[in-house]
Formats: sequence, C-alpha cells, structure tokens
Amino acid sequence: MDKTIESLEKKREYLYGELQETGDFRRGIISVVYRKCGKKNCACAKEGHPGHGPVHLWNTTIKGKSYAKSLKLGPELQKYLDEITNHRKFVELCEEIVVVNERICDLRPVPEVKDDQELSELKKKLQNLFMRKYKTR
Repeated sequence: MDKTIESLEKKREYLYGELQETGDFRRGIISVVYRKCGKKNCACAKEGHPGHGPVHLWNTTIKGKSYAKSLKLGPELQKYLDEITNHRKFVELCEEIVVVNERICDLRPVPEVKDDQELSELKKKLQNLFMRKYKTR
C-alpha cells in the first residue's frame, strides 16, 4: 500500500466534511406511469392507447414495506429528485469512508502484549466474549 496513515486520515476527514454537506436526502426512485381508468367508454380502453398520465410516483421500500407517493410536476418533483440525488451521494461517500477506514485499520500496527500474564488474560477475556455470543444463539 503506497499511502500512509496520515494521508488516509486526511482523506477520511475530507470525506467527513463532504458528508456534512450532503443536505437533506431520502431514499427511493421516481417512476413515470400511465394507467388505464377501467371505464369501458374511455379513450384509454382502446387498443394501443397508453393510458392516463404521465403520473410521477416516488417509490421506496423501508424495512420490507413499500411506500409510494404521487408527485406534482414542478417544485415538488424537483425537490424529491434533489433529495434522491443527495441520498445517492450519501451512500457513495459512506462506501468510500468504509474503504478508507479499512485501509487505515490494515496499516495500524497490532498492539504488543507486555508479558505472558497479560496475554493469557486477553485470551481468556476474548474466549468468554465469543462463548457468550455463541450461547445466546
């Protein structure tokens, strides 16, 4: 790895600054749909007619539940588009921060153990930690 810890820490601080500037954001997508109303005499019922629309919908799924909202063309739609763009920027910055942090972790040295007693206490502590997690399953 050609980068030093100091340069990676500077990059991480820069990314944290970029993260603060993302502004308001929301997850989801905007889709454009045309719908048929179901009336037999309506023009949309004829062959080849796309249907009524376009209707702009904001769609997202949060914890397995789907949400949708019809958006008005104009400032409301632009607001949602900007917030979705900010969310994408937020996700990309988070991924980049994770990568930089992992590089920093790889470059940092492992702390040295002073004596055998400290080593045995550390092993015992870690063993108990993982056994507790194993038993709770």
